[in-house]
Amino acid sequence: MKIKAFLAASACALALALGAGAANAETFKWSFQGDVQSLDPHGLNETFTLGYLGNVYEGLTYYDNNLELKPGLAVSWENTGPTTWIFKLREGVKFHNGNDFNADDVIFSWKRTLTDGSDMKGYGGRMKDIKKIDDYTIEVETPAPNPILPRELVFYYMMDKEWSEANGAIEATSPKAADSTATYAAQNANGTGPFILAERQPDVRSTFKRFDGYWKDIPTNVKEVHFTPIAQGATRVAALISGELDLVYPVPVQDWNRLEEAEGVRPLTGPEARTIFLGMDQWRDELLYSNIKGKNPLKDKRVRAAMAHAIDLNAIDKKIMRGAAVPSGLLIAPQINGHDSDLNNPFKYDPEKSKSLLTEAGYPDGFELGMDCPNNRYVNDEKICQAVVGLLARVGIKVDLNAQPKSKYFAKVSPQNGNDTSFYLLGWTPSSMDVHNVLYNLMSSFDTEKKTGQFNYGRYSNPRIDEIAGNVEKETDQAKRQKMVAEAFSILKEDVGYLPLHQQPLSWGVRDGVTLSQRADNVLDLRYVVVGK
Repeated sequence: MKIKAFLAASACALALALGAGAANAETFKWSFQGDVQSLDPHGLNETFTLGYLGNVYEGLTYYDNNLELKPGLAVSWENTGPTTWIFKLREGVKFHNGNDFNADDVIFSWKRTLTDGSDMKGYGGRMKDIKKIDDYTIEVETPAPNPILPRELVFYYMMDKEWSEANGAIEATSPKAADSTATYAAQNANGTGPFILAERQPDVRSTFKRFDGYWKDIPTNVKEVHFTPIAQGATRVAALISGELDLVYPVPVQDWNRLEEAEGVRPLTGPEARTIFLGMDQWRDELLYSNIKGKNPLKDKRVRAAMAHAIDLNAIDKKIMRGAAVPSGLLIAPQINGHDSDLNNPFKYDPEKSKSLLTEAGYPDGFELGMDCPNNRYVNDEKICQAVVGLLARVGIKVDLNAQPKSKYFAKVSPQNGNDTSFYLLGWTPSSMDVHNVLYNLMSSFDTEKKTGQFNYGRYSNPRIDEIAGNVEKETDQAKRQKMVAEAFSILKEDVGYLPLHQQPLSWGVRDGVTLSQRADNVLDLRYVVVGK
């Protein structure tokens, strides 16, 4: 009864913010646990932000509701040489302000992804040059042969060159920068997508309206969309059950039964292509957050192995994830091209071995370590970190947990702020749905010139993996490619470069009468939302 009363009270408290009255057949209301940090489409490489903005901005290619690659702002492409591609652009496409889309916008957007404030350098870096053949034809040159280039262009969003120049937005601005909200593109949007962002109050509400000039017919019957970020899982669930919302995610896994028992709503679950893992500072000579001075204990593989064997993945799955996660030994999920089930063996839970390794490494009494964790980004993220803290304490590693909203978390641990972390939790879904994305962004050495390792916050580095990442990118023989991938992951595990935890579950709650597509990359595509009575 107390739970029901709490849910009812929470729903009433939200009614004013969400708008009075039930949703009609052309209005869709949904909620996520946090807001986007910026409207700049090149500012943050984060799945939720890119998914949100993907309803406003578009790339040359896109994923449909089954994650099949489709022509977007490019109608066709052809690999004309080892490192050259010809893309034919879609004619007649308009930006929301009425400007025409053409080759100049593609070239401008590419150059913009390479500016200092961009978090999309890994995307832009896949291209060495883009030449304009005519207004609707471009030639793309890649640094090396790249057979999966069209897949890597899905989230490379096109901006209007004229609009950007007129509004002083020729360079990307990272939301991790102190003055990020001062830029025009961070607060305003002008894409070619199916919805116009009509209004946004940061951390309060966004309103989308259907773009009548969109270039193709789409299944949705939605004309207006209201998005409300709600931090507390129980409050999101309450608003769904009360009818104030049509969709919420993530739903705490412990609330799945509650949705199954409530009338008019249902949980929508499935496997997500996202791996949750732990990273460690392996480059500084002294950790920023530790009681050990003059050296970095995480540079010692024995210490990293001790941490790996101290974490009980099955206990985290059972107690925190309610059995809905899949413990992992790899940084990629089974849905990702390049996954090898034979290599997907987690580190064995063995606290006695952990203690022995710590003693061998010269830390018989353990040591203190700071940890950074988001508390509104992944399913049960803070609870997972709390569980890790407890497990490491059993072997003598005392962890000081710093759990923050994702806006503060990403600003702290990012390269723009010098990777201000010693130990952190992160989740990753390769946007290309291919293993090279992980090799390039997470496993390769951090290199500002080559644009590699941009999300390798702990600066793990192995020259052989760097070499393999370059070779995997251009290898077209799948057997040879997979052999190299297996070697890279074997090296990573031998080095204990990362500590994989699990693939998290997709965990959504939806109102009866609403149909939509729940993609394995956890992106909500409004083109496929249909609201019924």
